[in-house]
Amino acid sequence: MSLGDENGYGSGSGRTDDGYSTIGGTRQTRTRLPDGEGGDGYTAPRRPARNSRSLVTVVGVVVLLIAAIAFANMGGGGGDGSGGSGNGGSKPDSSSTAATGTKPVTGKNGSIPSGFAHDEQGAQSAAANYSVALGSADMFDKTSRRAIVTAVYAPAVAAARQGDLDKVYSGQDFLTSIGLNADGTAPSGLTFISRSNPAGTKIVKFNGDTASVAVWYSALFGLAGEGSKNPVSESWFTNTFDLAWIDGDWKITDFTQKDGPTPVGRDQAASPAEEMANAVEEFGGFTYAR
Repeated sequence: MSLGDENGYGSGSGRTDDGYSTIGGTRQTRTRLPDGEGGDGYTAPRRPARNSRSLVTVVGVVVLLIAAIAFANMGGGGGDGSGGSGNGGSKPDSSSTAATGTKPVTGKNGSIPSGFAHDEQGAQSAAANYSVALGSADMFDKTSRRAIVTAVYAPAVAAARQGDLDKVYSGQDFLTSIGLNADGTAPSGLTFISRSNPAGTKIVKFNGDTASVAVWYSALFGLAGEGSKNPVSESWFTNTFDLAWIDGDWKITDFTQKDGPTPVGRDQAASPAEEMANAVEEFGGFTYAR
């Protein structure tokens, strides 16, 4: 499983009127809203207020979730999740935030964008879109999960990842620990939220038919609703995807994950449970393209 804007939500700071956003100072990802959906009026989610007992519960769930991600997705690929070597430590030039003139991807593999450009921009767009799919609530449904894994992983890797992910997501102890039913659904009266929101991407390495791309994102995870013992919380992660150009598209061969960078949380009151539950239904996800 794969989880992980200075305002704590969305795809970045400085969204423009045409639905794209930018992050200053890094190689960027712009966001393109899905057809027919809005979102400009959405403000930053409010940080839930918790007592010490609920905070310990949430921290325990997040730690368990990260462990599951490491087991299922990193497999034997290893790595310390540091993002590898490359130009990550150097200051990007001014063109890193500029529009390239290349049209955003329009193809679809199921619900996941496909047909990315065979260049650095395409690799970044693929990695951002794949992080959204792998961090979605659809990963908790067996049929949807298998469709996602088949769409984003290289064929030689997909079968092995499928088995690992099935073990994680069907584990009774794991599902119980995050408050879900045995079939991965939310208890009656509660809404399950699992969503990754990329804030930016950067090329770590690029060699024509292979690429390593880091995606910095926030992750919303938990159960929204009255009486939830696992309220929706926000975490920040960086996933570094190893990609290969296979059959005319970028596919994942491996990836690593690390915590952060994590911004300072704003002093905001927690939203009511009903408002948080409604938000996931009212505000759709994004399609990403630089």
